[in-house]
Amino acid sequence: MQAITVRDRDAGVGGLALTDLPYPHAAENDVIVRVHAAGFTPGELDWPGTWTDRAGRDRTPSVPGHELSGVVVELGYGTTGLTVGQRVFGLADWTRDGSLAEYTAVEARNLAPLPADVDHTVAAALPISGLTAWQGLFDHARLTTGQTVVVHGAAGAVGSIAVQLAHEAGARVIGTGRGADRDTVLGLGADAFLDLQADRLEDAGEADVVFDVIGGEILDRSAALVRAGGTLVTIAGPPTARPENGRAVFFVVEPDRVRLADLAQRLRDGRLRLVLGPVRPLSEAPAAFAPGRRVRGKTIIRVGAAPEAPGVRPGR
Repeated sequence: MQAITVRDRDAGVGGLALTDLPYPHAAENDVIVRVHAAGFTPGELDWPGTWTDRAGRDRTPSVPGHELSGVVVELGYGTTGLTVGQRVFGLADWTRDGSLAEYTAVEARNLAPLPADVDHTVAAALPISGLTAWQGLFDHARLTTGQTVVVHGAAGAVGSIAVQLAHEAGARVIGTGRGADRDTVLGLGADAFLDLQADRLEDAGEADVVFDVIGGEILDRSAALVRAGGTLVTIAGPPTARPENGRAVFFVVEPDRVRLADLAQRLRDGRLRLVLGPVRPLSEAPAAFAPGRRVRGKTIIRVGAAPEAPGVRPGR
């Protein structure tokens, strides 16, 4: 099979290449998925799990990418809950070969059934962004109706979903980003927008929750926005500044089959829109990782030649 691999940590993006690899082995409780579309995180070449397995042993050449949508073609020993031929989407393990390949082995519990009317390209954009937004807002920050939340990077893959989920939950939402993102963020349901290049962050006022995906100075300054009893939650890294009378939480997204199914239903109902970026073939995946590239929405890699479903499609 063909896959994108990386062998040299020091080579960075320049070390990514389209290569031939053996067909993967389905371990106990695994399934083999024929990947139709895949997502990736540009910074994952810096993650330890890209280079070593759970025991800390070198596992190069590694296949990056962790979001996928496709069809089950094989079941490992003892695997239950999924069947051969079933459409699925979800997350590949952080310390195993990922989704930028024609076939990949995934723990069955990390996948959810994909409705027939949701296109693979749309589904591949949902797992990390959707689960991160939900877990940050509700599992970690415990956002409730009537509270105020500041969402940094509100036009991005995670932030755009967080804005919609918070709005639907009855929170007052203040989105931040570049000035060009204002209309997009307000159109997703934000009550106000703050231009991080032209406005003062402190003008956002006090908030019960600040959801950060940017890190650095923005994360540090955001601690002062959190009112007593509130929460600063981030996926960028452990915060160095903490709210004076609140909590600071750094977390890494976890697979959740039930929540994935719920998010897919929200897509079908029109209650959730994804901000999709370019859709590129597998051969162009190395270029999509290039540092400094700024594209609106989530870049998706189309691996298989699956026909589009008649329902939720790219661009909806």
